[in-house]
Amino acid sequence: MPTCGVRTTRRETLLGGTVLLVAGCSLVGGARGPKERPGDEVSPTEDLMREHGVLERVLLIYDEQERRLRAGDEFEPDAVASAARIVRRFIEDYHERLEEEHVFPRVEKIGKLGELVAVLRLQHQRGRRLTDDVARLATRKALASAGDRATLATSLHAYAQMFRPHAAREDTVLFPAYHGALTAQELTALGAAFEERERQVLGPRGFEAVVDEVARLEREVRIYDLARVTPP
Repeated sequence: MPTCGVRTTRRETLLGGTVLLVAGCSLVGGARGPKERPGDEVSPTEDLMREHGVLERVLLIYDEQERRLRAGDEFEPDAVASAARIVRRFIEDYHERLEEEHVFPRVEKIGKLGELVAVLRLQHQRGRRLTDDVARLATRKALASAGDRATLATSLHAYAQMFRPHAAREDTVLFPAYHGALTAQELTALGAAFEERERQVLGPRGFEAVVDEVARLEREVRIYDLARVTPP
């Protein structure tokens, strides 16, 4: 938070115009620093796309744990359970609810992409069932059973297989259509609504806290180092 008393949020410019940080303000703690610079304004749909980036990082954790389950390698059930809790709280109870309450109805109202929205709604429902399965099975007791291990691997795979194309279709088709249907005033109001929901569901650090939590899990399951996926 700036030591001179100026505090900005992820959607400051949507809520009240461009916010200029007073020269000489210093940021301490790094809680929201990367998004507090002038000109860092983003639209609500861009925020939804950023949240898909968090989803993809969780899916990479799911991928690695599925691989270990099928190969009989060392497996971290606590990390999978924590990842499933992020999916439930951040993706399902926050991100998907915003889509269902704001994005889907508006796109349907303008008579566009009705078939796509119907599929996306159904996939949200199926995803919540899969998260129930992952949360139930990601325990040391459940994993003593070969059958439960196989079921967990299947659930992890099914969730990732469904939500990668789901998010890609939203980013490239749904969100552009939605953004194009909104006026500047509606974008401002939507930014305020999203900001308030973020604080209610995720707490004062919101998105940044979730990113930190995902990074911690990536380190725990040893996939954090980006250089490891660079071809020789």
